[in-house]
Amino acid sequence: MRTHLIFILNLFTVLQAFSQETIIRGKVIDADSGDPIPFANVVIQGTSIGSPTDFDGYYEIKGEAESDTIVVSYIGYETKKKVYTRGIIQTINFQLRPESTSLGEFVITAGKQENPAFPIMRQVMANKARNDKRRIPAYEYESYNKIEIDIDNITEKLRQRKAMQKITQVLDSIEQIAGEDGKPILPLFISESLSKFYFRSDPKLQKEHIQKSKITGVGIEDGSLISQITGSSFQEYNFYQNRMNIVEKEFASPIGDGWRILYNYELQDSVELDGEFCYVLDYVPKNDQELAFYGTMWITKEDYAIKRIDATMQPTANLNFIERIKIQQELERTTIGAWIPAKSRVLIDVSEITKNSAGMLAKFYNSNKNITITEPHPTKFYERTIELEEDAKMTDELFWEANRHDTLSTTERNVISMIDSLNNIPFVKTWVEILKTVARGYVEVGPLDLGPWPFLFAQNNIEGPRVRIGGRTNENFSLRWQFNGYLAYGFKDRRFKYGLGAMWIANRKKWTTLNLSYRNDIDQLGIQPDPINGFNSGSAFVALTQLGNLVRPFDYERIQFDYFTQVSKAFSLNLTLRNQKFDPRFEFRYSDTNDIGATVLRQKFTTTEATLRLKYARDETFLINDNTRRSLGTLRWPSLSVAYTRGFKGPLNGQFDYHRLDFGISQRLKMGLWGVSFYNVTASHNFNDLPYPLLRAHIGNEQIIFTNIAFSQMEFFEYLSDSYASLRYQHFFEGFLLNRIPLLKKLKWRLVGSANVLFGSVRQSNIDLQITEDEIGNPLPLFDSLDPNKPYLEAGLGVENIFKLFRVDWFHRLTYTDKPGVRKSSIKVSFNLSL
Repeated sequence: MRTHLIFILNLFTVLQAFSQETIIRGKVIDADSGDPIPFANVVIQGTSIGSPTDFDGYYEIKGEAESDTIVVSYIGYETKKKVYTRGIIQTINFQLRPESTSLGEFVITAGKQENPAFPIMRQVMANKARNDKRRIPAYEYESYNKIEIDIDNITEKLRQRKAMQKITQVLDSIEQIAGEDGKPILPLFISESLSKFYFRSDPKLQKEHIQKSKITGVGIEDGSLISQITGSSFQEYNFYQNRMNIVEKEFASPIGDGWRILYNYELQDSVELDGEFCYVLDYVPKNDQELAFYGTMWITKEDYAIKRIDATMQPTANLNFIERIKIQQELERTTIGAWIPAKSRVLIDVSEITKNSAGMLAKFYNSNKNITITEPHPTKFYERTIELEEDAKMTDELFWEANRHDTLSTTERNVISMIDSLNNIPFVKTWVEILKTVARGYVEVGPLDLGPWPFLFAQNNIEGPRVRIGGRTNENFSLRWQFNGYLAYGFKDRRFKYGLGAMWIANRKKWTTLNLSYRNDIDQLGIQPDPINGFNSGSAFVALTQLGNLVRPFDYERIQFDYFTQVSKAFSLNLTLRNQKFDPRFEFRYSDTNDIGATVLRQKFTTTEATLRLKYARDETFLINDNTRRSLGTLRWPSLSVAYTRGFKGPLNGQFDYHRLDFGISQRLKMGLWGVSFYNVTASHNFNDLPYPLLRAHIGNEQIIFTNIAFSQMEFFEYLSDSYASLRYQHFFEGFLLNRIPLLKKLKWRLVGSANVLFGSVRQSNIDLQITEDEIGNPLPLFDSLDPNKPYLEAGLGVENIFKLFRVDWFHRLTYTDKPGVRKSSIKVSFNLSL
């Protein structure tokens, strides 16, 4: 009887287990990055019972089969299996390791029957304009963005280094972030932002108002600049464009106009997603070094739009330091039919620079809610492309718990805790300060920045050894006022040089500034910037010009006032008032009259001038960093500038009346497969006859270092003009040609073409004005000018990406080659850490 009872109880237990439904839930993540893997296939082995993961990597399977194994697979990852238990509700998570996908296995066979993916792709192209969000007159939405940056691939050998031992306590705890199959990572940065995004199509304008921002990072104290780049404006990826700009490179979209030329396609399946019947298409590039993607896209049957897309950069692409770029999107249909991304996830995996260094992961997540089609706002509304709310950083955790679109994972909470621990380690603090000094050029000491360090020492034929100390106040002193100054001394000429300045930021929103400066220093003819292009007086090129022999050096004493305001999104105005005394340290004379009207020869003179500069840049974007504003350039449209300079005789001892007009236009041109071009056209005309130091000396470059602000084959102070027009042109082929040469493509070198053209002259009346002899008849050095009918031409061919760091250009001078001592050809080298 007891045996029968045990048998009945066991039978009941077994029957109960089989009668209870089997439910398997879990999450699939990337073992390297910790990111969710959406769209992965999770099935019971040998059956069709299963479910794809959602955008956040979650899946759920109901039901069972003879097999007790579930299988997870996805393109670009190793397949993984785990055993499940029948008749219970259980959680089974997966960590998949990326694999080196062999794209060569994806083969489209030729035959009479058309590839079944092609009719679908033709419909996609026919409906492309209708589905593109750029056709919407105006829309807006609430955007939540999350960014995380980590160090990965931390090997045991790296951990044993002396420097890494100083953060052992943190390194010992990173295993809690790594997980079951994941690689340990060392977190550096995590941010969240909540913003309102606005767009109008005609004219094309956009604005992001960042309402709240939370930043935790190693060495980050304020975060005002970073807060402006953590929003959705810098995470815009639109596959309906032919080319997408990612890490400053142009990637070909799988639904671009050149789809048949660039990609192969294969129809894999048809599925139902959120009530939409979709075709599942896989795609791979035809050229293994093309900046393109492989992956899967889900195309709706109703309107042939992208419902979901998974795109991964092919591993053999001609790109430096980047091991993997992965973009995943889920799109939502708007009320007028066009589609807008509702969720996006981007992973950028930076490879190890050397065998003994670590790599880096950058992870971006974007979620858009309350997508609304609206009436366009007035154009004035979009004047500030990125606007940071004044109290954006004043939030607490309760706010984020209530407003973030998705909860932070346990891993992300651990990341925040670990970053706080890293910031408290003295060794980390020291290295953060060193890196900040190298990047900024200044050493921060409380409210002061000491530097810039490239100007601490110089050596030239006039001053001998020259030392300089200087500094400026920073945002810790004031967000309205900035004071600066420096003191220099030349040990050969035994003279002090110095400068003082003050800037008042009157309006940070319209960026209105007033700047007053005084300088008493030495300079040389031939490196003065023009009012259109200018150049940074603290740049490395200017620092290098203080070394060696100064060409026609002169002392100057200058008082200058600058007023700048951003009148509108596109227009800016700059007014400069300048009084400068010129005292040459070379033989120079000009003709003047004394108090009784007699003609005399003089060396020194004073100029008083005003320059009004107007600039129009339709889609230029700016970031405000503490007390400075940085331009990110224009995206599509050219930048136009015009400047008028008026010299006054009389006020503040000004000795010359003159008028000068300057004009400039520059643009970055995307050339698709052919690469990217940059051009810069400038022109100037001086309406009056003046001593030659007041004419325009074109900037030459006698150094081996390449710079794009100078003519590479022209000497310092070789040519002057009172009227000129110039064109500087560079084309970056981005591997277009060398990628197609079997042996060279392994080097990943990239060609660069350059051409510089200059038309200029000095009219005869201006030449006649110059003094050729001093008071006792000794000849004076003058200048050369170009033949107005014969341009100066030089062309260059270069190779960049040599050892991923260097660019080497060969320049050849095409005209004016018969001058004695002229350099017909030369090699220029530059350090170019490019992707």
